[in-house]
Amino acid sequence: MRQVEAYSRLAGVYDEIVIDPCHDRWAAFLHELWSTDPEGVRSVLDLCCGTGLLAGELIARGYRVAGVDAADAMLAIARKRLGPKVALSRMTLPDLAVEEVFDAAVCTFDGLNYLAPDELRLTMASVALRLRPAGWLVFDLHTDAMMNFTISNPNVAGTAAGNDFMISSIVDPGARTCDTRIELTRPRDGDPFSEQHRQYFHTDADVRASLRDAGFAVTAVGEEYTHQPVDASTLRATWTARRLPM
Repeated sequence: MRQVEAYSRLAGVYDEIVIDPCHDRWAAFLHELWSTDPEGVRSVLDLCCGTGLLAGELIARGYRVAGVDAADAMLAIARKRLGPKVALSRMTLPDLAVEEVFDAAVCTFDGLNYLAPDELRLTMASVALRLRPAGWLVFDLHTDAMMNFTISNPNVAGTAAGNDFMISSIVDPGARTCDTRIELTRPRDGDPFSEQHRQYFHTDADVRASLRDAGFAVTAVGEEYTHQPVDASTLRATWTARRLPM
């Protein structure tokens, strides 16, 4: 089986295998959250925008969205979905070479879990420069509960939209890393392939320190795009922070 670059071949089946139908719900949460801002939220920077599913939901609600992602194949799908008027750029965090200042930034579906702790700190600093004072940063991260769940369930196999797949994960709890091998054993189109992905389980303390050092104040940490507080069973935590005045 041929191993390919992460998010190259997977991009073509990503929405069918990896994604669940959540983006409408997540966008509704963001829209409700931002409606409380007396300054208004009109422009949004979508970090690790992937195939553009969240951007599409936000655009449908009247927001102007720009997206960045590290994978050309994912951006190609996003461009087809969103059209030529939406600014989409290839960038690898923590590098964030956008010139505009936005009202809000988002990063969904554990995009920031792909950053090592030092990269996370640099990314928070880069994002702060691209937000107006009191601008919003909303992102999700896998939790310790997700780390323990993955340790207990290292292999997932299934079929989705005619694609047979196997996802195998090796977690190092000491290093707080997760190395995942995604194999398309029988793709609907093309030859079998595999991709290797590494993610990091960030500690609560590291996340808070990264935000504080970048000039953010944490306003909430909730259960996956709800106002329900996190607890020991939370698998995906949603962080909300505001950029402090300079």
